[in-house]
Amino acid sequence: MPRAVLAETQIHPAVRDKIARHHSAIVHEVQTAVAAHPVVVVGMGINPFPKKAKRLLEEAGVPYHYIAYGSYLSKWRERNALKMWTGWPTLPMVFVRGTLIGGAEDLQKLIASGELARLMAD
Repeated sequence: MPRAVLAETQIHPAVRDKIARHHSAIVHEVQTAVAAHPVVVVGMGINPFPKKAKRLLEEAGVPYHYIAYGSYLSKWRERNALKMWTGWPTLPMVFVRGTLIGGAEDLQKLIASGELARLMAD
């Protein structure tokens, strides 16, 4: 799945480190959680869709690790780093066995099709 990402050769050497370090701690925190837990939900306060994803997992009996970053008006820059890293534009970000499966609606489809159960059984 190719997606457009600016080639490093098209980024001036003076700013490459700044780009690499841009809120890298939040990306590292999520990478660490994804490596440590079978299911990770990354969300934010107030937004109803992370709540929906958590509810769907609870109803399916699937344990998960939840990480929340701010609300609509706080920590948006940090969340933007996650969006740039994954290419996923919205929250929640749901990871299953290290793979980004999408958001709440995508999770709902996986549960309904039985694919989530198959992923968890592997």
